[in-house]
Amino acid sequence: MQPATQTWGQDLLLNFAACPRQSLTNPTHTRAWTGNLIASIKMRAFGEPSIEHFATHSYGSARTIVTQLLDTPSIGARFAEIPGRVFLDIFVCTPLDDTETKDLCRTYFTPTMVAATPMSRGTFAHKLAEAG
Repeated sequence: MQPATQTWGQDLLLNFAACPRQSLTNPTHTRAWTGNLIASIKMRAFGEPSIEHFATHSYGSARTIVTQLLDTPSIGARFAEIPGRVFLDIFVCTPLDDTETKDLCRTYFTPTMVAATPMSRGTFAHKLAEAG
């Protein structure tokens, strides 16, 4: 079991608003972002990213969902085309430079508003040991 002070992984949740629609609807752009993000966080992709565009029957409901499995962690993204919002969940099992990762994602989606929430995962090992 890991010591209580050691984390099992890190999550970085990013919410972007007022992104240009063209940055959310171009699969080539999305693949470039995914590849550069993987290189930046020094992870190895497990297969190709899944990029699915759906709800196209309704202009205001169109969404793209991106899932990229990595050797142990994953990247998840949801692009809401109208009103131009991006919701990212970047999970890694090694130290993550939150600022560098956020800045890289900002360059691809050019939001006017950003909210970032870093989270440590698995820091409750001491509670599990106490529960026995």
